Amino acid sequence: MSGTFYIGSQISESNVFVAYYNKLKKLCLAFKDVELSTLISTKSSTDSFCGQVDYVFTDPPFGSNLNYSELSSLWEEWLRLKTKNEVEAIENKSQGKSLDDYRHLMTECFREKYKALKPGRWMTVEFSNTNASVWNSIQTALLEAGFIAANVSSLDKQQRSFKAVTTPTAVKQDLVISAYKPNGGFEQRFQNEAETEDGVWDFIRTHLEYLPVTKYQGALMQLIPERDSRILFDQMVAYYVRKGYPVPISSQDFQIGLGQRFIERDGMYFLPEQAAEYDRKKLTSGHFIQTKLFVSDEASAIQWLRQLLKVKPQTFQDINPQFMQELGGWSKNEEQLDLRELLNQNFLSYNGIGDVPSQIHGYLSTNWPEMRNLQKNDPGLVAKAKDRWYVPDPNKAGDLEKLREKSLLKEFEEYRQSTKKLKVFRMEAVQAGFKKAWQERDYSTIIKVADLIPNKVLEEDPKLLMWYDQAVTRVGGE
Repeated sequence: MSGTFYIGSQISESNVFVAYYNKLKKLCLAFKDVELSTLISTKSSTDSFCGQVDYVFTDPPFGSNLNYSELSSLWEEWLRLKTKNEVEAIENKSQGKSLDDYRHLMTECFREKYKALKPGRWMTVEFSNTNASVWNSIQTALLEAGFIAANVSSLDKQQRSFKAVTTPTAVKQDLVISAYKPNGGFEQRFQNEAETEDGVWDFIRTHLEYLPVTKYQGALMQLIPERDSRILFDQMVAYYVRKGYPVPISSQDFQIGLGQRFIERDGMYFLPEQAAEYDRKKLTSGHFIQTKLFVSDEASAIQWLRQLLKVKPQTFQDINPQFMQELGGWSKNEEQLDLRELLNQNFLSYNGIGDVPSQIHGYLSTNWPEMRNLQKNDPGLVAKAKDRWYVPDPNKAGDLEKLREKSLLKEFEEYRQSTKKLKVFRMEAVQAGFKKAWQERDYSTIIKVADLIPNKVLEEDPKLLMWYDQAVTRVGGE
């Protein structure tokens, strides 16, 4: 805060006995109907916990936000009791602890909590940090410990900390991660199903049961990102990788199978009984907030285009000005692709030959009365539909996906052959290459290419970090 002018904290003395009695009244009210045996202990979270618990709430250190043990030095001298900070889960230069050390220590803490938690039960993690790499470290540590994240929400604590009030970059609201330990029945079934598609759908079915059915912003319903098909695929892949199994299904086949087995609503997937509940609540809500996407890399650009074209198939001339408006701060290490290249690799354009695709026909017949009840080869409909880009049907998008993957892997091979550090590259190509190398158990390639890309990029991408950590673990084990 050097050079910052601000009004210092104003301290007013209060009667300690008044504060004591007020707190005592609240505690008595809270616990008057509770009859529980209680165990209170003070020890490191990396130590084993005796017994099994129903629920865990944890508010861990947030990377390098505060030097906790150093800031306690005054009280430690007074109490004549020193903190053993060798296993303090923190990113701290004076202790020689890097972000990697923080992640590994948090993993050990979460592993002990995982052991103590009963199968099928929940852990809540409160988190507050503006640094993406620290956020990814927490998520990776959860995954490594065995937890599966089901929901991330914001928490307004009303009363802010001193740092939140006086520091402009501090987070005003904390994030709350809800994660669960898979139930024993699923874990046992997975041992037999892991190498087949049955394991995939058993995981998705079990995971959907844990996800919230609705999420609100005030009275308005919100999109639940965890129910998006791409997020579900990533969760499934992460679970397989952590368990050490090859993923038995491609992204394209997963999209097709998801639509065949589960019910889709507003781009989200539900179990039958969940879909019925969602429909009832949507009727009473009446409004739905569509999450706004910010285009900052190839993945977000593809997602933005998919969202745009699914609602309204358009020509390149219509798409381009909208796309340019959405372009914000493109990641400096991410290779920026031309809009035509993004469209060619991920979407289809109707060239005016043959029947008008149903995606375009549905849009035109809904929005232009004169286009209704026309045959799909009607000249007027064909002329109106020509050169429009649209989202391909999952059953027909397999070839497009294979061509794109081939292009990405070709680019990844160039990275693998490089002897120089990579400053600008396609993140999607690195992810595709890491996935293929994992399937082939070629862990050395993952480690080699990871060493070529900037460390900050690796730390801020949860997928790359997952592949890399697992590869290092496997090489170390061998």
